[in-house]
Amino acid sequence: MTKASQRASRRTQTATAPRPQPLRDRVGPELKALFVGINPGIRSATIGHHFAGYSNRFWSLLFDAGLVPERITCEQDDRLPKWGFGLTNLIARPTSGVGELLSQEYIAGHTVLLKKVRRLRPRVVALVGVTLARMLLVIPSSERVRLGLQPVRLASLPVFVLPNPSGRNAHYSYGEMLAAFRALKAYLGQDDVETAIS
Repeated sequence: MTKASQRASRRTQTATAPRPQPLRDRVGPELKALFVGINPGIRSATIGHHFAGYSNRFWSLLFDAGLVPERITCEQDDRLPKWGFGLTNLIARPTSGVGELLSQEYIAGHTVLLKKVRRLRPRVVALVGVTLARMLLVIPSSERVRLGLQPVRLASLPVFVLPNPSGRNAHYSYGEMLAAFRALKAYLGQDDVETAIS
C-alpha cells in the first residue's frame, strides 16, 4: 500500500468513526454550586458522563472533601443535582485536550455560560481549572490565579476557583486539590449559616 493510499484510508476511517456527542448538563433547581469545566474529554463524551478520564480525581475529591455523602463515580453524575450540585462545560465540543479548542469557541461558550448561570442562579459558580478561570475572569498570564473565592463575580454570582482534577495536572498535589475542595465546602457551609440568619 502506498503512503498516499494509507493517508486516504486513515481519512476514511476518521470520517466514518462515530463522533462523541456533547455531554448533557447535570443540573437541577436550587443549586448550591455549579461546577464548570472547559470542555469534555473524549472518554467523557464517549461514555456520556462528566469527569470520566481514568486518572481524573473529581469524584474522589467531592467525597473526600465532604461535599457529597457517599463515594460515587462518573457513571452516577446524574445524582449530583439531588445534593445541590450541577455540572456543565464552557464549550460543548469534546476534544482530547484544550489545545484543540478555537478562540471563537471560548467567546461563544462564555455567552452561553452567562445565560445558563443567570437561568440556574447557583449560590456559587465553581470554575474547575486555573486555565478556565484565567480565560473567564480575564486574568493576565503574568498573574497567578489564586484558588478559592474570587474578588469578581460572574453574572452577579460569586465565583470559586478549583484546580483541574485531571491526572495530567502536575501543578497541584492531591492534598492541595483536596484543600481547595474543602474550602468550597466551608464556603457553602458559611453561606448556609448566613442564609439561615438573614
